Amino acid sequence: MAELSELFLPDQAVVLPSGGPLYLQLKRWIEDAIASGTINPGDALPSERDLAQKVDVSRVTVRKAVLQLVKEGVLLQRHGSGTFVAPRTQRVEQSLSQLTSFTDDMARRGMQVRAEWLDRGLYQPSPEETVVLGLSSGERVARIARLRLTGDAPLAIERASLSAQILADPMEIGDSLYKHLDKSGNRPTRAIQRIRAENLNADDAKLLDVPVGSASLNIERTSYLPSGRVIEFTRSIYRGDTYDFVAELRLGDNPTPGGPKL
Repeated sequence: MAELSELFLPDQAVVLPSGGPLYLQLKRWIEDAIASGTINPGDALPSERDLAQKVDVSRVTVRKAVLQLVKEGVLLQRHGSGTFVAPRTQRVEQSLSQLTSFTDDMARRGMQVRAEWLDRGLYQPSPEETVVLGLSSGERVARIARLRLTGDAPLAIERASLSAQILADPMEIGDSLYKHLDKSGNRPTRAIQRIRAENLNADDAKLLDVPVGSASLNIERTSYLPSGRVIEFTRSIYRGDTYDFVAELRLGDNPTPGGPKL
């Protein structure tokens, strides 16, 4: 079991940051200690009672601060073991202006990634898949679902749907769906993406190894061939503590008269 940091020893004074509710002061104090390296990943926190006594606050205050940090993925609670500083995860920047596969994108960053298959097979399409993919009556849909990891750390869940006419055998896919589609001349050339923030449900949180209710970035992508045909409909769930999505914005060539000035 991890030992307590020296920060929590009896002879170490505690000075909470000023401003805001007491539980937020305690939360910032713990965050600052982690950021400065005073508390390290894997270090244990004292019990709720001991921490309340050391900081001279109520147990309710400690509980609120700790639960907020657990929700944000900063701390981990293990039943029967206690509360620990969560491992640091490497943040990844992904451009929103380029259509790339996950494998290619990570390779350019020098990151070793792998996938664990959650599902791949042929199914009867849902009404949404029928409409988005433009499927004919009686046509089946190919679904593939993967958990993306770097080392043992999960990064994202990908769930993609394609016409069975395009992907007749999902078992043939290797490490990259786009590489497989490229072989048959069906690699998409453009896509529309919608991004929203959500809180993870129990099943997805377990896959991503974060607490239930943790923040995630969800991307819905509809990809097209040069002909305009929809080739892929994908829903991806990214860990909120791992990904930063970046987009370059430029002032238009013909700004609207009277519009905002930069």
